[in-house]
Amino acid sequence: MNAARRVVVGVTGATGAVYAVRLLRRLREVGRETHLVASPAGILSVHHELGLDRRALERLADVAYASGDIGAAIASGSFAAEAMVVAPCSMKSLAAIAHGLGDNLLTRAADVTLKERRRLVLMVRETPLHLAHLRNMTAATEMGAVVFPPLPAFYHRPRTLDEVIDDTVERVLALLGVEEAAPHAWGGLGAEG
Repeated sequence: MNAARRVVVGVTGATGAVYAVRLLRRLREVGRETHLVASPAGILSVHHELGLDRRALERLADVAYASGDIGAAIASGSFAAEAMVVAPCSMKSLAAIAHGLGDNLLTRAADVTLKERRRLVLMVRETPLHLAHLRNMTAATEMGAVVFPPLPAFYHRPRTLDEVIDDTVERVLALLGVEEAAPHAWGGLGAEG
C-alpha cells in the first residue's frame, strides 16, 4: 500500500469512542489502509459507550496492534504513513505525547509521526481544562500536532447527533489530508446551509 494511503488511528480512554468508529469506517470508504492501536482504557470506553468489544473494534481496521507491542511496524519512522489521528485523545495520552514519553505503542506511534514531520491530529477530550492540559496542548502544537477538540459546528444547522458527529469526522479527515473529506463549508451569513 502507498504510504499516502495509510492512516494510523489511536484510541484512548477519553469519552468519544464514536469518533474512532466513524473515522475507521469513513477511512475504509475512501480507500485508506488503517492501522489501529487502542489503549486498554480505550477498549473499555469503546465497550462502555458503544457496546463493542476489542475484536469488533479491530475488525474496523486493516491492521490492529496491541498497545504493548512496542516492536510493531507503526513504532518506526521507516513505516511510512500519511498521518495519525488519536480519537479520542485522553489528557494522559496528550501529556505522554507532549513530553515524548513513547511509553506504549500509541504514544510511540504519535512520537514517530511528529519526528517524521507527518500530520498528527489529537481529538482531545476533557473539560474544564486546567493549566497542565493547556500547556500540554501548547507543547504538542509547537511540535507540529493539530489539537482538535471535537466541538460541534452549528452554522450548518444539524438536526441529529449523527449529523454533528459526521461533520466533525469530515473536518478531521480534511485535517489529515484526505482529499475525499466533505465537511460543511462556511458560506457566510445568510447563505443557505
